[in-house]
Amino acid sequence: MDFVNVFDYEVAAQAKLPQMIYDYYASGSGDESVLSENQAAYGRLKLQYRVLRGVAQADLSTTLLGQPLAMPILIAPMGFQGMAHPEGELATVRAANEAGTIMILSTASNESMEDVITATASPVWFQLYMYRDRAITTELIRRAEAAGCTAIALTVDTPTLGKRERDVRNRFQLPADLALKNFMATDQERFPQGVSGSGLAAYTSQMFKMALSWADVDWLCSITKLPVLLKGLVHPADARLGLEHGSAGLIVSNHGGRQLDAAPATLEVLPQIVEAVQGAVPVLIDGGIRRGSDVVKALALGATAVCVGRPVLWGLAVNGQAGAAHVLALLRQELETAMVLCGCASLAEIGPALIFRGW
Repeated sequence: MDFVNVFDYEVAAQAKLPQMIYDYYASGSGDESVLSENQAAYGRLKLQYRVLRGVAQADLSTTLLGQPLAMPILIAPMGFQGMAHPEGELATVRAANEAGTIMILSTASNESMEDVITATASPVWFQLYMYRDRAITTELIRRAEAAGCTAIALTVDTPTLGKRERDVRNRFQLPADLALKNFMATDQERFPQGVSGSGLAAYTSQMFKMALSWADVDWLCSITKLPVLLKGLVHPADARLGLEHGSAGLIVSNHGGRQLDAAPATLEVLPQIVEAVQGAVPVLIDGGIRRGSDVVKALALGATAVCVGRPVLWGLAVNGQAGAAHVLALLRQELETAMVLCGCASLAEIGPALIFRGW
């Protein structure tokens, strides 16, 4: 099969993966309306391109938190990548290295942070779920620092786990041959057994500190010298508070449509977040990005960079490192094409004037 876009990879991945695993990756919460709206929002936005600007190629390079990148497309944190391919996160981080970009490694990875970081020369950020036991959280941070992670992305939108009905129906469990390799204790690396619904939901309610507050952000920033980004913001008031509490960056995210199934699409709220922070810190966005032109739209609305999740997983499932790398290459090619067609020779030339404002 010829893979000409990321949608081709999803079709092939769905055919290849067991239903429970595909559903875990693909599903959202509730009616999955936010899941579809994240993507639909990009389709509603149009680019009013410029012509006769002498642009034949575009420079996609950028710098993020002092780290040079070949393109403004990062790999979003995604757990349990070993279900997609035996090499899991190791294959994904090698694909990130090929692409010259950052992988954000999930707390819930099937490979240890030490092994993942050893496998790449590119930067790795560590996505953190805060645990009830602060000693566990502190241990994760210390290991991330020692291993060479260059930033921490704290997920802040899980005071409870959204009801992912496909997982409930499938009684989702991590396959027996996989574990959460960032943990040492058996009760931390395995899901509870014998639960009637989702094993993930049971695990998070048992292990995670659900009711996070700004005091937890203050504590996290106080125990590490790594930059801390907050992932999961959709409200400008929270963006302003993030600055007050020491955040080095914000990731506009509704958890890929997997939490509140009444949330706005991330692209819809991006301008409010950008306006709230006034350029003080980088603003990233995830959710629904499937084309290079989507990246242009996000950047035009003020995003510093974007994070792509599920498409990379589909590439990983189909062909391991090569599949994940090809997904990133496809998005890069589409981004460059869209920039040239818009008359933009560099990322700095992408701005709000490109957005078509209607009749």
